[in-house]
Amino acid sequence: MYGVVATINIKPGFKEPFMASMLEDADGSVNNEPGCLRFDVLEDNENPNRIYLMEEYVDEAAFQSHTQQPHFIKWRETCQDWFDGPAEVHRVSGVYPPGK
Repeated sequence: MYGVVATINIKPGFKEPFMASMLEDADGSVNNEPGCLRFDVLEDNENPNRIYLMEEYVDEAAFQSHTQQPHFIKWRETCQDWFDGPAEVHRVSGVYPPGK
């Protein structure tokens, strides 16, 4: 398993359009990418302009394929100016449950 955990801070006033685009990307990932096992979009309870992504792929190649998909490219181009600072991205590997 290859995973990505990302924290994205959104500029004030851009939350609604950001989320619409983000959910479109998440939906495209889960429904159109066989290598995408999971794509969670989470909102911080204390800061509604902070979003966390938890993505799981069968391997790094599947993640790299994700970054070339039309829905991802559209999301990146649409939302890039709405980020309040750079996204914090961590690449992770499964430890538990075993076999992931």
